[in-house]
Amino acid sequence: MRVILLFLDGVGIGRRDPHTNPFLAANIPALKGLLGDSLPFLSNRRIHSSEAILVPVNATLGVPGLPQSGTGQTAIFTGVNGAKVFGRHFGPHPPTVLRPIIESKNIFRQFKNRGKAVCFANAFPQRFFDYTSSGTRRLTVTTLACMLTGVPLLTAKELGRNEGISADFTRTKWPELGHPEIQPVTSEEAGHHLWHIAENHDFTLFEYWLTDHAGHGQKMKSATDALENFDQFLAGFLEKFQARDSLVIIVSDHGNLEDLSVKTHTRNPVPCIAAGQHAHEFVSLVRNLTHITPAILKLF
Repeated sequence: MRVILLFLDGVGIGRRDPHTNPFLAANIPALKGLLGDSLPFLSNRRIHSSEAILVPVNATLGVPGLPQSGTGQTAIFTGVNGAKVFGRHFGPHPPTVLRPIIESKNIFRQFKNRGKAVCFANAFPQRFFDYTSSGTRRLTVTTLACMLTGVPLLTAKELGRNEGISADFTRTKWPELGHPEIQPVTSEEAGHHLWHIAENHDFTLFEYWLTDHAGHGQKMKSATDALENFDQFLAGFLEKFQARDSLVIIVSDHGNLEDLSVKTHTRNPVPCIAAGQHAHEFVSLVRNLTHITPAILKLF
């Protein structure tokens, strides 16, 4: 049994309007195929296909205001309602008061405490490590959780060996980031690489933040590009995916990309998609973001 969690930043379930919702304008055959030739929107927010199940997940967590990444991702990756603890939604980085919770309850630590092998599959350029060594506290929940738990962050070395994944899948920006030795790959090839990484771990996480970036930009072309790149990556991953002994989960922290008519985040529910072993059991346990980590751990 292995679990692969694909985290999409800033993706909610929106209206059935291709002028504002890029899900309905993008060419995303892998996701549509996974969902039985269907896509989610507010009047079609639950999908059961022969391959996967999609359920809507509450991202507001009973706290007024617009959901934000720092507190929302704390909820996903620890099972604790970070917005309620802090008193409001906060982001993009988690507030300092949540650091002890992230350190003690993050999903990597909980897996490691069970003797399981974990991997954060994103690879980071050297300038990221230079940034973190300067003493900054402005880290995402995922990177902070790894650093507080002793989970190694992958470097250009692992990326060059196909043992890490670039945030944009194709690695085309890495020469500009100071790594001319890194050669580009296709998004589909990156999907293959993720599966081979996951084969050696009980829990593997990959984080895709370009969806949230595109949502804030409010440009349909950028939004559809972000979705189509992810879809090609997903297609490559699913080519290798072994559903008989693996579970893949796709989830987000808050809405944004699904409504390009606004620059801000939204209060829309976010999609949670599960495919493979124990998919039905997993989604039956999930209603809001705090349920993701406990539901995954229950499977073990």
